[in-house]
Amino acid sequence: MSRGVRESISKHSFSSRMIIIGIFLVLFSAHDLFSFSEAQQLQFGFYSETCPSAESIVGDVVKQAVTKDPRNAAVLLRLHFHDCFVEGCDGSILIKHEVNDDERFAPGNAGVGGFDVIDNAKSELERLCPGVVSCADIVALAARNAVVAAKGPFYEVPTGRRDGLTSDKSNAANLPDVEDSINILKSKFREKGLSDKDLVLLSAGAHTIGTTACFFIMSRLDAQDSTISPEFFQVLRSKCPKGGDVNVRIPLDWESQFVFDEQIFRNIRDGKGVIKSDSVLYQDNDMKNIIESYLASNESSEANFAADFAEAMVTMGAIGVKTGVKGEVRRICNATN
Repeated sequence: MSRGVRESISKHSFSSRMIIIGIFLVLFSAHDLFSFSEAQQLQFGFYSETCPSAESIVGDVVKQAVTKDPRNAAVLLRLHFHDCFVEGCDGSILIKHEVNDDERFAPGNAGVGGFDVIDNAKSELERLCPGVVSCADIVALAARNAVVAAKGPFYEVPTGRRDGLTSDKSNAANLPDVEDSINILKSKFREKGLSDKDLVLLSAGAHTIGTTACFFIMSRLDAQDSTISPEFFQVLRSKCPKGGDVNVRIPLDWESQFVFDEQIFRNIRDGKGVIKSDSVLYQDNDMKNIIESYLASNESSEANFAADFAEAMVTMGAIGVKTGVKGEVRRICNATN
C-alpha cells in the first residue's frame, strides 16, 4: 500500500458515527421509497425465513475476494451498475452465450468483471438454500459488501429480485460512456429515473475506488483537454504515453484508489479527474454545487456523502426489477434454467 493510500485512510476513513448517521438516513429514505412502491415489491430481509444466512454468505465471499485483491471492490460495484443500466437489476449481465452475443460483450461493458465472485457466492447458496436466492440479489448484495470492504458505509439492501431470462449485447448500446457530454449523461440517468445528484454519486462518487485503462483517456490526452491541470496532465501522459500500451491500468482516484472517501471530488475540483465523464461534471453549475457540498469544511460533509451514496445505490438497485412471478431464480448465474 502506498504512502498516499495510508495517509488517506487516516485522514478520510469514515468514523463509526458517520456510518451510523449514513445508515439511519438511508434506512429512513429507503423504507419511505419502498413502502409506497407496489410495483417493485422489494423487501428488507426478504430471505430471513427462506435462507437466513444469505446475506452473510455473500458478505463472506466478497470479503475473501477483496482481501485477496483490493481491486475486486470496485469491480463488484461496477458490475451492479452495468447490470442495472441495461435490462434493470435482473442479473442479465451474468448470462453467457456460446456465440458471444450477450450483454457482457457489448462495447460499453468492456472490462466488466467479478463474475467469478458472484458464481462462488451462488455455489455456496445453492448448497445451503437451493433455488432460493437470485443471482440479481447476489449482485446487489455483493456491491454493498464491496463498498463496506473499501471502508465505505454499510446500508440495508432490499431484496426479492428475480433473474431475467434474456441477455443481448444490442440492449447495452446506450450505457453511460466516458466520452459523453454532461447533457447526454444527464439524459441517460434521467431515463432510468435517477436524478442529477444520483449522477454525481453513482458516476464520479463510485470512482472513489477502482482503475481505468489508458485506452479510455488517450483521446483527451491527445487533445490536451483543458479540464486537466497541467501538472496532472504530465502525470497521466507519463503513464499513458503516445504509442504506449493502452491496456495499462491507472487509478481513478489517484490519492486513495482502494478507500471509499470524498477525495475523488477534490480531485475533480482540482483538475485531476482521470476520465472525461468525471471532469465534465464540474463544468456544470448544478453538478459543481453538488460536488462542493461534499467538500465543505464541516464535520457533516463526509457523513452526507456516505448517506447520499448509499441512498443512491438503493434507488439504482430498484431499476427495472423483476419480482413475484416475473423472471426466475437461476440455478447457475451464467445461464437461464
